[in-house]
Amino acid sequence: MSEDEERPICEDHVIMGKRLSKRLRTQVKMEVEQLVAKHGIAPKLVTIIVGEDEGSQMYVRMKRKASSDAGILSDNYDLPVTTTQDELLKLLDRLNKDKAVHGILVQLPLPPHIDEKTIISAIAPLKDVDGFSPANIYHLFYGGEELSSATPHGIVTILDNLGMNDLSGKHVVVINRSTIVGKPLIFLLLNRNATVTVCHSRTADLASFTRQADVLITAIGRRKSKEDSFFITADMIKDDAVVIDVATPYGDVDFENVKEKAKCITPVPGGVGPMTITLLLRNVLDAYVAQVTK
Repeated sequence: MSEDEERPICEDHVIMGKRLSKRLRTQVKMEVEQLVAKHGIAPKLVTIIVGEDEGSQMYVRMKRKASSDAGILSDNYDLPVTTTQDELLKLLDRLNKDKAVHGILVQLPLPPHIDEKTIISAIAPLKDVDGFSPANIYHLFYGGEELSSATPHGIVTILDNLGMNDLSGKHVVVINRSTIVGKPLIFLLLNRNATVTVCHSRTADLASFTRQADVLITAIGRRKSKEDSFFITADMIKDDAVVIDVATPYGDVDFENVKEKAKCITPVPGGVGPMTITLLLRNVLDAYVAQVTK
């Protein structure tokens, strides 16, 4: 074991998301090599972008590079913004039937003329590596975590590796209720016996909730620059709380001041972000295993 592998995940109050991500990606790569040697088929991820959103393009480039590094094949469909919903549905139907494709990811957001729910529902559940399909949400509702949404699963994986895989007696406050982060995260936390409070834009007196949190997970994401005011300041944090800041690119939390009060805190960037892509790779691998070994 290398010196880096022996170092703690939380060091000087800072959660080393990149360090944990590197370890987990090494595990995924090793498993991919073993499975390819056994089955003679490499896992394959297909990503689809509709339009020219710069953020989406950047995220897909990162996902493709991470896939390649892990030994996962990847194809990308970069579709014009004029693509119709029917055209996209036909592409998904073809990819669903293609046995060489093990994971399908449609990068959100989609243009206004395409209904996201319809598109997500059209992805075969076993190939839905984003974990957004109704079948996979239903699975999560009943305690299953395979193919769950990558960002929430990345968050609880951080907690698991901090020795917090059992959150019995712990109060977790989540500031987000989106279908991408907040709602899947609730079930993942309940699986770990947490007492969960969900806050959002309509919550009155937010600080009264955050001060109760043994674990605070925040994903407001409305700071537009480094000069904007922080949403979560040191006076809003309980002593020795674990703070997970999911908001990119500027964070929700006054990192420098909260760091000295918190037990552990994720930096932005370098905290949850690397874990999101890592858990996507894990989902691709799990989807591959479910398809080639059935």
